Amino acid sequence: MKNLVCIAILAVLISCKNTSENNQEINKSDENTTSETITISQDSLIYPEEKHFKNMRQVTFGGDNAEAYWSFDDKQLVFQSNNKAWGLECDQMFVMNATDNFKDTQPSMISTGKGRTTCAYFLPDNKHFVYASTHLVDTNCPEVPLRKNGKYVWPVYDSFDIFVADLQGNITAQLTNEPGYDAEATVSPKGDKIVFTSTRSGDLELYTMNIDGSDVKQITNELGYDGGAFFSPDGSQLIFRSSRPKTEAEIADYKNMLAQGLVQPTEMELYICNADGSNLRQLTNLGNANWSPFFHPSGKKILFSSNFEAERGFPFNLYMIDVDGKNLERITHGETFDAFPVFSNDGKYLVFSSNRNNGGGRDTNLFIAEWQD
Repeated sequence: MKNLVCIAILAVLISCKNTSENNQEINKSDENTTSETITISQDSLIYPEEKHFKNMRQVTFGGDNAEAYWSFDDKQLVFQSNNKAWGLECDQMFVMNATDNFKDTQPSMISTGKGRTTCAYFLPDNKHFVYASTHLVDTNCPEVPLRKNGKYVWPVYDSFDIFVADLQGNITAQLTNEPGYDAEATVSPKGDKIVFTSTRSGDLELYTMNIDGSDVKQITNELGYDGGAFFSPDGSQLIFRSSRPKTEAEIADYKNMLAQGLVQPTEMELYICNADGSNLRQLTNLGNANWSPFFHPSGKKILFSSNFEAERGFPFNLYMIDVDGKNLERITHGETFDAFPVFSNDGKYLVFSSNRNNGGGRDTNLFIAEWQD
């Protein structure tokens, strides 16, 4: 759903604020919240303008960590990391309890440790998850091209397929076996459908399928990279990012890149549609890269990452916008990179990835904030 190398590059370009933690314990009496006891931090991790964050705690402390997604009961999260201190050469999948942090420990790896993986997402039973992996074609980490003809690019590996595994890392099903790229799978909050991106049509389009892989339906059909899709809280809509070329030169460049298994993600806007693909409309028209969108628990707003205010490609910050494209609001105020915002199902917490508090280094870590509207 993204390339973690992008995060490392952004972190090299500019260093961010160096803050310190001051952790404390609070008790939660509601059994339906993320956990009965959760470690939070004082405001040292929160910039003064970030009024939607009441508390924040850091979860990981090294490497590139991203795409953390909650279990349906909000008790666990799955995420991907390439932390070399954990013996990794490229992204693998990990599971954590919602109260964990990994300053001095290592989480449980739940992918095979072979090939490259991306985009894990819990299934409704909270005991299985879907993710994409290249391991069937090559057990080694594939090469990651960063630039092509002077342009920043993401690889789109034909070797990605989507699998189901349990929380011990045992693969229990393979959901895709078409030629080409199949990845970026996320699950409807209703628990009945999966949306994913595939090149099976010859272009990068969105598809849905049942959680057992049956009843595959194409959702988008316009030239361009449609990806990173998420369902609305009621499962009726999809929000996604797209880079849709318009001019003859842009179209030729896009097709040439895709033929080489590459896309250029520097110009992307957000689109929204019904879950069957109807009523498709462009949500943002901001310029630069607008991506990693996620629905607010109300279903009436979208949280996303963007560098549209940046003059040199960075920083990326989180923004919120109504589903009709109105009332754009900046949420984070970092100096480098904030992205991949995901609300807990109860709407009380937000997990996201950030370069904050990394001592000016390259690390991108996971943070969990208590959300307040």
